[in-house]
Amino acid sequence: MNSFINWLERKLHGRAIPHLTACMIGLFVIGYLLTGMGSAVTAGLTLNIYKVLHGQIWRLVTWLLIPPSSFDIFTIIMLFFYLSIGVSLERTWGDFRYNVYIIGGLLITILSAFVTYIGFTAAGFNPAEVGAAIGAFYSTYYVCMSIMLAYAATFPDAEVLLFFVIPIRMKWLGWMYFAFIAYDCITYIRLALSASGSPLYWIHAIAVVASLFNFVLFWLETRNGGVHLSRSQRETRRQFRTQQRASGPKVVQMPRARHRCEVCGRTDISNPELEFRYCSKCDGAHEYCMDHLYTHQHIHYDNDNLGNAYNKEHRDQNQ
Repeated sequence: MNSFINWLERKLHGRAIPHLTACMIGLFVIGYLLTGMGSAVTAGLTLNIYKVLHGQIWRLVTWLLIPPSSFDIFTIIMLFFYLSIGVSLERTWGDFRYNVYIIGGLLITILSAFVTYIGFTAAGFNPAEVGAAIGAFYSTYYVCMSIMLAYAATFPDAEVLLFFVIPIRMKWLGWMYFAFIAYDCITYIRLALSASGSPLYWIHAIAVVASLFNFVLFWLETRNGGVHLSRSQRETRRQFRTQQRASGPKVVQMPRARHRCEVCGRTDISNPELEFRYCSKCDGAHEYCMDHLYTHQHIHYDNDNLGNAYNKEHRDQNQ
């Protein structure tokens, strides 16, 4: 997968849509404005494959205008959140790879809608009802979810404030989102299997899986830690780590200090910005930093102590 993206980037010379996340948020804003005009307007924009096959080709693009949720204050907060994490992914991955992730997910979603339509109509379901169900269930909601999951997988230790109060790491927030998605799938599968439900509810579960398939591919590619590593690069990294473990821990020799203050104990290594001087008023060689050079208590030896100190120093040198 990674080698295919590298090949595709070379073929396309790195061409990509810049600021793709901002473009998506702009489409949602237009969608909210169209929603205010009435449901009849938005009904003509959904990904209804039955209508597409009957000439309404624009639905292959206009379904991106359908906002992921109804408009309220929390929607505004979430849009800014998706904008911030999307921009972070663009800067981390690069515009081209981010384009591949988002646009690839959208193309997989459209392809899944066609396959689902063909499968259900071949099974004897009414084509118009199948198309309407696909238009209702296939939306941009789970596309936004895939952006959040990708950010959580890329920056698992990044912290955000849940409800502006509770600090939580992105990896746990990603698991929470995944739990919500799994709950949605299980709910619609139960409705599809229940006696009072309709088998068309299976389309919702299929739409969820299709919308997140690009994240599954991304996770399979990067679960071992390399976003841009090819197979040969990963093998080289594995061999290097094996050699490092076999050689054992390295013993690092710390440099010895040349100057040490006798009052505070600071050295030219721990504090390279300090200056050190010997005190001319002390008996012997006693070194101090400039903070204590004029404030320390001077050291004086009497004759006996001086002689003993000289004999000890002379004896140590001979040894």
